[in-house]
Amino acid sequence: MNPIIIDGKETSRKVLHNLRTDIAQLTQHGHTPGLAVVLIGEDPASRVYVDSKVKACEELGIYSQKWVLPTETTQKELVQLIHQLNADDRIHGILVQSPPPAHIDEQAVILNIDPRKDVDGFHPINVAKLVLEDHTGFVPCTPLGCMELLNTYSIPTQGKHVVVIGRSMIVGKPMAHLLVSKQANATVTIAHSRTADLLSICRTADILIAAVGRPGLVTADFIRPGAVVLDVGINRVEDATRPRGYRIVGDVDYGSVQPLCSAITPVPGGVGPMTIAMLMSNTVKACKLTCGA
Repeated sequence: MNPIIIDGKETSRKVLHNLRTDIAQLTQHGHTPGLAVVLIGEDPASRVYVDSKVKACEELGIYSQKWVLPTETTQKELVQLIHQLNADDRIHGILVQSPPPAHIDEQAVILNIDPRKDVDGFHPINVAKLVLEDHTGFVPCTPLGCMELLNTYSIPTQGKHVVVIGRSMIVGKPMAHLLVSKQANATVTIAHSRTADLLSICRTADILIAAVGRPGLVTADFIRPGAVVLDVGINRVEDATRPRGYRIVGDVDYGSVQPLCSAITPVPGGVGPMTIAMLMSNTVKACKLTCGA
């Protein structure tokens, strides 16, 4: 079997290209989309993610603000900043980089973000809108990117059995809601660490989505021949042969799984690039909703 390698880099470029047209039209009418990204502390990986988001804004013509707060920033100080950004008409999207330091209550921070600016899609109002299939809400960027990949590669979901490994509010649960919606019409099983006989359940999947953060969990034994596999995992594993001493791998053992699939995402270069692209898309959507475009 010669599987299709689902190229997230190329798909994200297409998404961003289309956004440039929308942004130009909005700007012509006096509306420039704006995104504020907030980082608490100096975690190197989080700093890289934040910088990549700001860079994407610059390349697209989206107005951006980057706030890097000291690790000792209090909950009260962070919430005060969120309220300031809620009231800033230049800002249409607010993102607080996860995870924050341990003393910050992340859920409380999310609750203080204006749901109209919650481009991460984590506020309860946006979660409810996802469940209700109300398209004025915002969907978390990674599952939204997965759907974009399925659509771009014309991978049918109607009537298909999809197994999602992972039940987080960031990927697993919103992914399942998107797939059972009237637009996708899939039948979905959510599996997780307490699922009995995970291997057998995965082998029934027409589409398997791995989002658990466990490198190489999904091996060839999990795959029904001809299945589509989306690997959401981004894991660092030690590798003395690499200059940085590590390499990035997914939740799927790509070498053993790839020959069995009809289509598969690599790591890196699969789902990962779509997350930032969909964040930009959500920011533009927020601007459109605000200005009635």
